[in-house]
Amino acid sequence: MKYVLKFALVAMLAFYAPVLYAQEDTTTAEDEEDYSIYDDLDFADDGTQSFANAKISGLSPARFISLGYDYQAGYDLTAANVGEGIAPETATINSTSGIRVGANIPVVSRNDLLIQVGGQYWNLNYNYNDASTLNHPLHKTLANNGLRTWGLNSTIYKPLNETHFILVQLGADMNGDYAVPEFQSMRYNRYSIAALYGKRPSDYKQWALGISRTYRAGELNYVPIFYYNYTSPVSKWGIEALLPARGHVRYSFNKRSILMAGFELEGNSYRLGNQSTFLSEPLDDVELRRSEIRARMMYQRQLVGFVWFAAELGYRINYSYNVDDIPEGKDFTRLFGIVSDAPYVMENTIGNPVYFNISLNLVSP
Repeated sequence: MKYVLKFALVAMLAFYAPVLYAQEDTTTAEDEEDYSIYDDLDFADDGTQSFANAKISGLSPARFISLGYDYQAGYDLTAANVGEGIAPETATINSTSGIRVGANIPVVSRNDLLIQVGGQYWNLNYNYNDASTLNHPLHKTLANNGLRTWGLNSTIYKPLNETHFILVQLGADMNGDYAVPEFQSMRYNRYSIAALYGKRPSDYKQWALGISRTYRAGELNYVPIFYYNYTSPVSKWGIEALLPARGHVRYSFNKRSILMAGFELEGNSYRLGNQSTFLSEPLDDVELRRSEIRARMMYQRQLVGFVWFAAELGYRINYSYNVDDIPEGKDFTRLFGIVSDAPYVMENTIGNPVYFNISLNLVSP
């Protein structure tokens, strides 16, 4: 029943169109979904065939370089028992925080092809109430090492004619409790891909359908995706979405000030045990399947020129914080727990705190 409820939740997100958009992050978290990076790029008129423009009117500004800080308030985390050797333990985490740095730079910008290459660095620091009293290995490695991500990605926008286009995004992430520059083995890297076929019927709407190989639910899944951007031609309202990953309603006070409300599913799979002996046998080949839903409000405002400030406030809802046994990094597909019969090593329980995120961004012209 637990896995059925999880699958039903993702399905509801995929069809909950009134709250649509695309994440800042994220995640994500990772990121096969930040196609808005091309929304403000113009095509050169070469006097030949016309192609579908990558942007529509009124979208929030695309971020080329972003420097942010993410903070979650206090909550409890119950680490589950492992066999008969490790007992369950509940601990209080006063806060979880870290920096988020991202870059998305167009390297090819023609009327018939756009290619963007980018990268990101995220870290999560767990501030426990009394770290010296912890006994469970999961608590110990989180308190001592935290979690971090280095990622690379590339997005390709290929217009086929005046109205139709193809979007493809590739991503590779190194996630774990390793230290920098002592990176973990690349055989534990996690790879994502998304491919969509879409249409831009007007200057105010574009949509696409596709499929994604993603870790946003924590574990490896293959899911259908729906990309949708819309701006009302007679009002200041709009929609920005890539379901089921995220979706927002947008309100533009003016060209320099934007308010958005919606959600994002953020997550990835993190290799544990890189920097300590806490996760000794039988916990030496495990990954934390971290995933969360962020219900939020976001405000973006131009400071000067191409420099924008962004702030978001919301509620972090846990989707998954379980641990899997994955020897030598050979991952497997769960499909939201419906297909895979492999049990988790740990099924943990984590509280849901308020969070905020602020960032300074260099956006496209």
